[in-house]
Amino acid sequence: MPGAQQSRARVARRIATAAAYGGGGLGLLGVGLAGVLITESRLAVRAVGVLDGHPPKADGVYGDDFADPALDGEEPLVLAFLGDSTAAGLGVRRARETPGALLAAGLASVAERRVRLVNVAVSGARSHDLARQVRLAAAADPDVAVIMIGANDVTRHTPAAQAVRLVGEAVRDLRTLGCEVVVGTCPDLGTIKPVHPPLRWVARRVSRQLAAAQTIAVVEAGGRTVSLGSLLGPEFAARPEMFASDRFHPSAQGYATAAMAVLPTVCAALDLWPEAAVAEPGRREAVLPMAVAAATAAGSSGTEVASAADGAGGRRWALVKHRLRLGLPTPGEPAPEAPADAPPTGPAASASSHAEAGDARATWE
Repeated sequence: MPGAQQSRARVARRIATAAAYGGGGLGLLGVGLAGVLITESRLAVRAVGVLDGHPPKADGVYGDDFADPALDGEEPLVLAFLGDSTAAGLGVRRARETPGALLAAGLASVAERRVRLVNVAVSGARSHDLARQVRLAAAADPDVAVIMIGANDVTRHTPAAQAVRLVGEAVRDLRTLGCEVVVGTCPDLGTIKPVHPPLRWVARRVSRQLAAAQTIAVVEAGGRTVSLGSLLGPEFAARPEMFASDRFHPSAQGYATAAMAVLPTVCAALDLWPEAAVAEPGRREAVLPMAVAAATAAGSSGTEVASAADGAGGRRWALVKHRLRLGLPTPGEPAPEAPADAPPTGPAASASSHAEAGDARATWE
């Protein structure tokens, strides 16, 4: 295992262990280094623009055009969205461009069943707000919940062990309700344009360490994770249109990219994503020790981590899957075609295009 991954695995396990035993003061930076970076942090905050207004409200029922007529009598699947401004969809103007709406439409197209979206995410939320959001989401009796959290914990210096413990508790509470849970782990904040070295390097390291620790806590609580780190990394860094006007939050294209990465895991959690008998081109998977799996996923976009069998001596193992994901085309170029033997990623793209055309209509509540 490369040195960086080995170090990340070690730190992630240390944070997750502290979180499990109620630790709250374990940080990711030494006091001295944090002090050196304070001035640069303030400059970066000033350089990041401010988005006016609130995220568009996207709650409602999606997928009337995808629903199987034979399932007309069934209640819609309920998809709950929890987390911060990224989960809420800050940075876009239309409800259909939010990640919740995109995932609801995508899930409806795969399940051939209507999906009701309940989004309780709040801009500026940190992990300590998840307990309140879980209570709100529980009232809707969700079948599956997606959580996107962590960026504000990094920027506002929430103790890492505390943030990880709170995410694990939220997942555990939702699982107690019989709800499947998918967590999009902390994005790579080293890609934010106003953040310059050395702060950029530190932000990347801290973000990935938190993402890895989140993965351990989430999987051990019965959930699954999808790494958003590199999705907001090289692809976003090279394509400024992936960001909104504040150069911090994703744009509509950015949210669509993240939604396409999360959709297969949401469907798999509900046993809706076909698992091929043989490995498909473009998808890699392995069973690894939990901390190693978490560290590996933190540095690889779209990587799913789920629980695997316990190993000898009670050692926990995790299944790491890197599913085939069709990237968005470069402006002016056609979208890439899926290989003939690729897994059925078409519904995700179909859902996105239908949403743009207004076909995946929502019945607003």
